[in-house]
Amino acid sequence: MASESAPPSLPDPFGDQHFETRCVHVGVDKDDAYNSCITPIYPTSTFRWEGLGKTKGYDYTRSGNPTRRALEESLASLEDGIDCRTTSTGMSAIAACMHLFRPGDHIITGHDIYGGTYRLFSSLFTDMGITFSFVNMLDLANIRAAITPATKCVWIETPSNPLMNLVDIAGVTAICREKNLISIADNTFMSPYFQRPFELGVDIVVHSTTKYLNGHSDVVGGAVITRHNPHAERIGYVVNALGLACSPFDAWLVLRGVKTLGPRMEAHQRGALALAQMLAKHPAVERVYYPGLPDNPFHALAKQQMKGFGGMLSFDVKGDRAKAERVMLNLKLFAMAESLGGVESLIEHPDTMSHASMTAQARKDAGITDRTLRVSVGIEHPDDLLADLKAALNA
Repeated sequence: MASESAPPSLPDPFGDQHFETRCVHVGVDKDDAYNSCITPIYPTSTFRWEGLGKTKGYDYTRSGNPTRRALEESLASLEDGIDCRTTSTGMSAIAACMHLFRPGDHIITGHDIYGGTYRLFSSLFTDMGITFSFVNMLDLANIRAAITPATKCVWIETPSNPLMNLVDIAGVTAICREKNLISIADNTFMSPYFQRPFELGVDIVVHSTTKYLNGHSDVVGGAVITRHNPHAERIGYVVNALGLACSPFDAWLVLRGVKTLGPRMEAHQRGALALAQMLAKHPAVERVYYPGLPDNPFHALAKQQMKGFGGMLSFDVKGDRAKAERVMLNLKLFAMAESLGGVESLIEHPDTMSHASMTAQARKDAGITDRTLRVSVGIEHPDDLLADLKAALNA
């Protein structure tokens, strides 16, 4: 099923069902031969033709694969899009979106986005002739001020990585409609369980499926979900032409992970809120970044545009970088590692890890310090996580 000719609108027989039900059932019932209750893996690179111009829907796995298409049906359903293309990594999903634009085009994005996205924009695609403005998107006036005749897109990342700043999605998309700009939102941190960008006017949604969608830290992947036919057709063409698609086995792993997305997100959030509340009162902590706290400056906006507060938080340790490092090294349940969204809790140092690809000045402008720690809260019992983090801070 070559991507260029595939119909962009995916079937969703469970579209009227609740979110958790769609997580379990969409993209699953694919085995007519043996009635398997789990989606089969098709690890083949090629498919047998029945005659010239006649196949059973697939010809070569780079262009289309039944297991991958099953995952794409699932993710399109969960975000309420018309089409989805899953890719080899989250960064390749972002790269696919950038091929919607041409040299001379201008894109506005946040000054506090993920370090890998910042590197891709400020280096590779800048070298290809696309220009970027990294602005403080917390104030919509900054977006308006950055618009030029060459502007084609506003790239939204909310909550931001790692300081959990929230962008007013509906406010941004209103500007985009007024100025005829494409809006693209990275929804990795919240997942479609807690945040639905399409409902707020976004045109394209991007995910690193490595994170919450898969949820088990055993695959890397990405997804681009669209709600307009021209975008769906172009992304499908780009993913096929550049060979960006994820493997059948990776697709199967993510499809397996998606089944438990709802209960996992609730467990992540339960632990994150408990940790944030403890950290806010701890004498060794200077500041906590979590929109679920009532005194957080984004708490009201979070309640307005999100259905939950998520499982990610960051905090600044009082003192210096050495004290922040000691906190991480004294933890037993939190692995000091990059990535996020898995069932296990992780902690990392954005200044030298996830955001090291940004310039020192860019990190400073974003508010990232050498005492900032980012936590991906797993699904362990909150009491055990609290005890471990308290002991590390007290040490």
